[in-house]
Amino acid sequence: MTGSSSAGARRRPQRHLPLQIFLGFLVVYFLVPFWWVIVNSSKDAPGLFGGSNTLWFADQVDYFGNIQRLFTYDGGIYGRWILNSTLYAFAGGIGATILAVMAGYGFAKYRFAGRRFSFSILLGALMVPATALVIPTFMMFSGLGLTNTIWAVILPSLLNPFGVYLMHVYARDAVPDEILDAARVDGAGELRTFLQVAFPLMRPAVVTVLLLSAVASWNNYFLPLAMLSDNRLFPVTVGLGLWQGIASANNSGSTSLWSLIILGALVSVIPLVIAFFTLQRHWRGGLSVGGLR
Repeated sequence: MTGSSSAGARRRPQRHLPLQIFLGFLVVYFLVPFWWVIVNSSKDAPGLFGGSNTLWFADQVDYFGNIQRLFTYDGGIYGRWILNSTLYAFAGGIGATILAVMAGYGFAKYRFAGRRFSFSILLGALMVPATALVIPTFMMFSGLGLTNTIWAVILPSLLNPFGVYLMHVYARDAVPDEILDAARVDGAGELRTFLQVAFPLMRPAVVTVLLLSAVASWNNYFLPLAMLSDNRLFPVTVGLGLWQGIASANNSGSTSLWSLIILGALVSVIPLVIAFFTLQRHWRGGLSVGGLR
C-alpha cells in the first residue's frame, strides 16, 4: 500500500510537468519585455545603439540623468502628459465606476419595464470593440464642438458595459434580497438602503471596476489620438507615440529621443503596478465572487 502511494506521488509531478513548463514559458514571455525596458532605460544613445547586450546594463548606468532629461525635454511636456493621464484615469475611472454601480445594482435588484431588453443591449455592447466606436464618437463630438478638449476623452470613458455587467452579477449574488427587505421594513429609504446596506457588501466589486476602468483610461490610445490635436492635452500614451514618430524620422535635433521614450514607458507603467499591488486583494475577491457563490 505504501509502495503504491509513493508511486502515485512520483507520477503526479510528472503529469503536471507540461503545464508547469507552459506556465514557466508564459512567465518568461511577459517578464522579458519588462526587464528589457528596465535595462535599456538606464542607457544613453551610444549604449542603446552601440551593439551591447540589450538584456543587460551598459558600463554606465544613468537613471537619474535620463530622468532629468525626460522631465525637462521640450519644456517638461512629459510631466504634463503624466498629469493629463492621471486626470483622465481619475475622472474616467471614478465616473465609470459610479455609473456601473448604479446601473448594475438597478438591473440586479429592481424590476421595471424594458429591463430584459435593456440588459440584452448591454450584453450586445460587450461584443463591440471600443475602437469601432471611435470614429462615430469623433463625429458626434465634432458636431458638439467638444473635440480637442479634455471632455472628448473623459466622457466616452464613462461608459463601461463590462463594469455594469460585473456589478450586476456581483450585486445579484452578494446582496441578499432579504437584507434589503429588512432595511425597508425598518424605515430606510432606497438611497439609505443602497448606501448603508448594499454598498458595503459590493465594495470588492466596486474596487475591481474602479481599477479596471482607471487602467483602461490610462492605457487609452486610439480615442485621444483621434480626439486631440493639442499636444498639451495628450495623455502619456499618445505623447510617447508622438516622440516615437519624431525619433523615427530623426527630426529631434541633437537629442536622441529613444532613451527618453524607453524611460518614459517605464515611468508610465509604475502607477499601474502600484495600483495593482495595492488593490489586488479586492480585485481578486471581486472577480472570483461569481465562482464562489
